[in-house]
Amino acid sequence: MAETKVLVVEDESSIREMLGFTLQTAGMQVLEAPNAEQGWQLALTHQPNIILLDWMLPGVPGVSLLARLKANDKLRHIPVIMLTARAEESDQVQGFETGADDYVTKPFSPRALLARIQALLRRLDDGQSTDSLHAGRMLLDSQSHRVSIDGTEVKLGPKEYRLLAFFMAHHNRVFTRHQLLDEVWGDRVVVEDRTIDVHIRRLRRALEEHGCESYIQTVRGSGYRFSVTEPNE
Repeated sequence: MAETKVLVVEDESSIREMLGFTLQTAGMQVLEAPNAEQGWQLALTHQPNIILLDWMLPGVPGVSLLARLKANDKLRHIPVIMLTARAEESDQVQGFETGADDYVTKPFSPRALLARIQALLRRLDDGQSTDSLHAGRMLLDSQSHRVSIDGTEVKLGPKEYRLLAFFMAHHNRVFTRHQLLDEVWGDRVVVEDRTIDVHIRRLRRALEEHGCESYIQTVRGSGYRFSVTEPNE
C-alpha cells in the first residue's frame, strides 16, 4: 500500500511540528507549508491524499486557497479538512460551501484529528470500490471516479461524489440526515446535520447544469432520496 501523503498548510510552526509528529508516527508522509502560495505549489507538485488547511493564514486566507483547489481539475478531488479558531456557525457553513470535507476548531486533540483523517480516507476508499452505476441519464464510473450525464462529465467535489454514489446505490430509498452522515461521513466523525444540507445544495447545483437536479429529492419531514422519477408521478 502506498504511503498516505498529507499536506499541512499552517502558519504556526508549533502546530505544524505537532501535526508532523502525530502523522509521521501513524506512518504518513507529511508535507508542510506556512502560507497559501507554498501550499498551492506543494499540492500541484505532490498531489497529496489529503490536505489540512488553516483558515487564518498570512496574506491569502485558507478559505481562498480552498476555493482555488476546488476550481482546479487536478486537485479538486483531494479531501480538505479545515483547521481554524473560527467556531461560528456561519464560518463553518462558508467552509463547507467552499468545498471543505470536514471542519475542526482549535484547540484540537491530535489523536482525534488523526481518527478523523483515517475515517475520511476510509470513506474515500469505500466510495471508489462501488460498482459503476446507471440511473436515468446518469452514469457513475467508480474506476475513473467520474460522473457523466448523457456522456458529458459532471464536476463534483469528493463529498458530493460520495453522496451521489450512495444515493445511486440505494435508488428510491429515503434517508434521514443522520443516516447520510453515518454512511458518507462515518459514525466516528462529528458534524452537524445542516452539513448534509450544504452538500445537497452543492450536488443539486452541479446536476442543475445538466437538467438533473430533480434526481435529488427532499422528502419533507424525513430527509432525502435519489430518484429519476418526478416526486408527483
